[in-house]
Amino acid sequence: MSGALILDSEGLAKAVQRDRAIHEWLTAARDADLPVITSAAVLVEVVHPRINDAALKWTLSRLRVEPVTQSIAQSAAALLRTAGLHGHKCAVDAMLCATALAQPGRVTILTSDVEDITMLTTDHPRVTVEKV
Repeated sequence: MSGALILDSEGLAKAVQRDRAIHEWLTAARDADLPVITSAAVLVEVVHPRINDAALKWTLSRLRVEPVTQSIAQSAAALLRTAGLHGHKCAVDAMLCATALAQPGRVTILTSDVEDITMLTTDHPRVTVEKV
């Protein structure tokens, strides 16, 4: 089975907070031997002075943080252009979507921003978007 579970900033933040619904998603991914992935860009949105650093480090140790390479950035820019969205508002979402699309097989993106993520991935039927 191929594929991955992708966490946006809200998904990652809830994982750090040990949210029950996110825990169920993470358990299902582990049971299916699917990687849990986020984009390095998402860390910029999640890290703040009140975050529990120990919980963040523990959570990050259990998932894969993909770098924002030139290829990912160009793919993200193309997604923004196709969706008619602007980088000032949706840059991190686009980088996350480009990261998701770089994975083999079906991918599920857990997000609080279903509308923008859906707009960015509408032409990609192997992507499922789920609200967290």
